[in-house]
Amino acid sequence: MDLQKHAQKPDTARPAVELRASDADRDRVADLLRDALAEGRLTAVEHAERVEGVLSAKTVRELEVFIEDLPAAHQRRATPAYAPVPPRPMAGAIPAEADASVVAVFSSAMRRGRWRAGRRLHAYAVFGSVEIDLSEAIFEYQQVVIKAVSVFGNVEIRVPENVSLRGTGGGVLGNFEVDTLDSAESDAPVVYVDGWAVLGNVEARPKRGKRVADILDRVQDKVDQALRKHLDR
Repeated sequence: MDLQKHAQKPDTARPAVELRASDADRDRVADLLRDALAEGRLTAVEHAERVEGVLSAKTVRELEVFIEDLPAAHQRRATPAYAPVPPRPMAGAIPAEADASVVAVFSSAMRRGRWRAGRRLHAYAVFGSVEIDLSEAIFEYQQVVIKAVSVFGNVEIRVPENVSLRGTGGGVLGNFEVDTLDSAESDAPVVYVDGWAVLGNVEARPKRGKRVADILDRVQDKVDQALRKHLDR
């Protein structure tokens, strides 16, 4: 009897490969296929066929099929594809006081562009609108907390699509909506949104096409250019 129960256990657990694929997962596999084409491991026709399949794949397992015969896929499997992200930041990791606050009372306020994201940011919208765009922000810390409170107002938060996003809060005759997001990178920043929407709206979701790595690359390019100009003088 015990042997039968033991044999049935694998069927009760859903394997990780059946996870729904995200846009970041498809981009990762497409990058591996592009590298394989450049190395001569795939022909142009094979590459085109596999990329077409990647774009239509629904699960992580379907994506893995297109790279199973590539060395890069086996090297990547040496580390976990997904690192568990806790629903709340680690105790003591985030200060109680905010590094900055964005307040809109019968008005609008925003924080966007290239700016440094601290560990804690407070956003208050009272009969007003607050926009916080982290898609081009510089993350100095891995964990960032945004406390968002909306009273007859609107707080809109946008993050890069390759960070992890978590939300804890609720609404009182209002809407509190945070799109849970898991990054494939274990050291990616984690943005925690906490707060309430009272007859208002709090919304947090990824901004498609914006990635932390892209921003860091552009910043590094500007530093290199400035250094070269300085050395040429």
